[in-house]
Amino acid sequence: MRLKRLLIIFVKNLQYGKVKTRLASDVGNDKALEIYRQLIAITERAASQINAEKEVWYSDYVAVGDVFDEEAFRKKVQNGENLGARMANAIREAFENGYEQVVIIGSDCPDISEALFETAFRNLEKHNAVIGPSKDGGYYLLGLNVYSDMLFNNISWSTGSVLDETVEKLESAGLSYVKMPELNDIDTLEDLKKSKLWYGT
Repeated sequence: MRLKRLLIIFVKNLQYGKVKTRLASDVGNDKALEIYRQLIAITERAASQINAEKEVWYSDYVAVGDVFDEEAFRKKVQNGENLGARMANAIREAFENGYEQVVIIGSDCPDISEALFETAFRNLEKHNAVIGPSKDGGYYLLGLNVYSDMLFNNISWSTGSVLDETVEKLESAGLSYVKMPELNDIDTLEDLKKSKLWYGT
């Protein structure tokens, strides 16, 4: 019987000069690509053991033969004109396909773990939503047991107000939610210096 829990992982394709561009401006494209490769590997390891079905949604094309094993992860391509639309399309599809608990994450967080995923799914047994704040004012994880378009519309994506705007929409919609521990996404050199991946770049 198919599990009713789905983990969606959003990744960018590993293309030289197209990943971690803000970080690359300080450390160069080679190092930025290697750091992002490490972040994807961390995400895969954390996800691989959890008791849920899993999907990887790529930014441009489905990658074959990468770290995500095709037997464990279904692979799809993101669609939508901005991050909110892409996330909304993936999550809406999941609920249309009969999933009851859906957690979506990016691939920028070096401290993500299997335990965090399991906690997120457990929280969805009692609450409508779970959100993992990132130190830059966004979020690294969003979990839902009910779909709501308004969570993805009219959000100032890629700014420091994403978390606050999303929480406000959760409250406006009357959805109960739990906040996860705050973690650090890696987008800049300062982010990298605060992380376990920093090794004197």
